[in-house]
Amino acid sequence: MEKPSPGPAQLADHQFEQALAALGADSASREEKIQMLMEIAMGLQQKPKSVKQLHDAVALYDRAIELCHADEALEVARLTARKATALHAIPTDDPALLLTAQFCLESAIPVLAREGSAEESAEAHMNLGLVLQTLAGFNRARIGDAIAAYQVALRTFSRGAHPAEYAILHNNLATAFLSMPATDERSKMREALAVQSFEAALEVVTLVDQPAEYAMLQNNLGNALQYASSSHVVENNLRALDAYDEALRVRTAADTPLEYANTISNKANCLRNLPDDPTQPDAGNRKRLLAAKALYEEARQIFAAHREDGKAEAMSEVLDGIGEELGNGKPQEFGVDLISRSTMNGSREN
Repeated sequence: MEKPSPGPAQLADHQFEQALAALGADSASREEKIQMLMEIAMGLQQKPKSVKQLHDAVALYDRAIELCHADEALEVARLTARKATALHAIPTDDPALLLTAQFCLESAIPVLAREGSAEESAEAHMNLGLVLQTLAGFNRARIGDAIAAYQVALRTFSRGAHPAEYAILHNNLATAFLSMPATDERSKMREALAVQSFEAALEVVTLVDQPAEYAMLQNNLGNALQYASSSHVVENNLRALDAYDEALRVRTAADTPLEYANTISNKANCLRNLPDDPTQPDAGNRKRLLAAKALYEEARQIFAAHREDGKAEAMSEVLDGIGEELGNGKPQEFGVDLISRSTMNGSREN
């Protein structure tokens, strides 16, 4: 009887053990051991099957750094920057790992800028922006510093030379702009910049070549348009509907149920804010409310089926509100947002 083949997690654990065992072997040079440790660490964090694999990757980077000589500052900086990406990928409610990742990148960047390539320095700035943006959610960093890091990276990662990185940076910039408080006089400018950044990313991300990224960006663009503080609310919401429909060319209930549910709930929010006839806003929006109700109900069922209880409950609350709106028969006033920014789904999708 054949033994069952090892799964991905078991193979990764075996690789980790092999890497540690090879450290004591005399057949490999110090340089070869450093290279091997780095490659296995990168493999562990590329498609991790468990949080343990990310911690193992961090441990392998640390062992590789220990093998470096004092005069190998560039190699240490490269390994330290990669270690930071593994630390950032570890899911946690404690900012300690993120603060360590920030320290790693801030110590590596001067060396990479001085001795490495422009692309290495730009990538480190891009990753520093991600770490700072995440730390801002813990009130341990300023979102403005994340934006500054992304903008430094864009000096190297141009649209023509590095389209993939250019698109990632513009998406991250846009979500950073949208995450800033909408309480000062510059908030409208930041909202406009967010829309421009999503549109810039979509100039290089196509439906054919990168469908998942295309759908994410269209969904995020729809959110940015829908929640922008503008005197052109109806026009923005119509543009948002187009963006959501583009996202739904990729996202389906069968293939990507949670992403699909996010987008149809965003589209429902948009429908709820639109008159049936944009040329006659005073006539009400009963048809659009009924369409929104159907989408909210579909999203609620998907969220419930996938144990996304918080989102399912939010959909139920919105459905109760729509029931009241349909029951009172009063025309909806248009020109103000009905759904708060805090209910916006997927604005930071990756």
